[in-house]
Amino acid sequence: MNRTLLAILKILAKENKIIGSKEIAKKLKMYGVNLSERTVRYHLKILDERGLTKVFGKEGRIITEKGRQELESASTVEKVGFIINKIETLSYLSDFDIDSCKGKIIVNLSYIPKNKLKKAFQAMEYVFNSPFVMSNKILFIEEDNNNIVVPDNHVCLGTVCSVALNAILLKHGIPVISRFGGVLEIRDGQPYRFNALISYDGTSLDPLEIFIRGKMTDVSGAIKNGYGRVLASFREIPTVCLEKVKEIYSEMQKKGFQGILMFGQPNQPLLDIPVGIDRIGIIVVGGLNPVAAIEETGIKTYTSAISTLYDYQAMVDFKEISDNLK
Repeated sequence: MNRTLLAILKILAKENKIIGSKEIAKKLKMYGVNLSERTVRYHLKILDERGLTKVFGKEGRIITEKGRQELESASTVEKVGFIINKIETLSYLSDFDIDSCKGKIIVNLSYIPKNKLKKAFQAMEYVFNSPFVMSNKILFIEEDNNNIVVPDNHVCLGTVCSVALNAILLKHGIPVISRFGGVLEIRDGQPYRFNALISYDGTSLDPLEIFIRGKMTDVSGAIKNGYGRVLASFREIPTVCLEKVKEIYSEMQKKGFQGILMFGQPNQPLLDIPVGIDRIGIIVVGGLNPVAAIEETGIKTYTSAISTLYDYQAMVDFKEISDNLK
């Protein structure tokens, strides 16, 4: 699969409808590919012969299931760095305002079996009473709505993503560099060191999802005994912005947000992780710690980190749902 064929498949997959070669040629320019309509038809014929697209007369083509599978496997290398791009895009698109607590905020979405719901909320309860969550607000969706599809016999749980911090700071003109997602060891209730790290710009999957699937956390131990492993990330901010960041974070805490576990010193390593010139390291809790706690009880969840933007005012307090399930 060359770059042009992949770009055509991406367009067909994104449109998810029959489109013609003329429209495809226009959209290819967004991928940096400039082709005539005739040349597009030549490439479409190749895709047809491979069974990756299906012809609908003069109307155009639609991607086949085989085409979707090919796109998924062939573009894996291209997806390296996908997560950091997603972080930056959603941070820019989020219009959440910390002063009014209105607007769309970045959330993670997880799907929990209905027959395990009570046990799952019991597992999460102590996490939402700890410093290891971004916010006590959650989404609780039991059936499909306009934006979210809920599988049969499941409910959808949305938690505030730690990238919401990036978005809030960006709205105040402060750039945040997301460097690593990791597993943070807790000793005596305090951050001690990272046991594992994955660079955001070197992966096609969210690091925290990987650590949850790998059963590398002990959120329960970290909260109940002060010794354990939680999900966290390592980020950098410009040194000149430190006081402003602390000021904004103080306002966030007044509005029910938290998340920053540690601030570093200018140009100094934080938990042995070096920082760039004129930068300061910060350690931010992972928004998926409640989900990690669920998985630690043996309940299987399906999770999409840094999933989407959702109206913050549609979210409810965790305790409200938890009390209703008791």
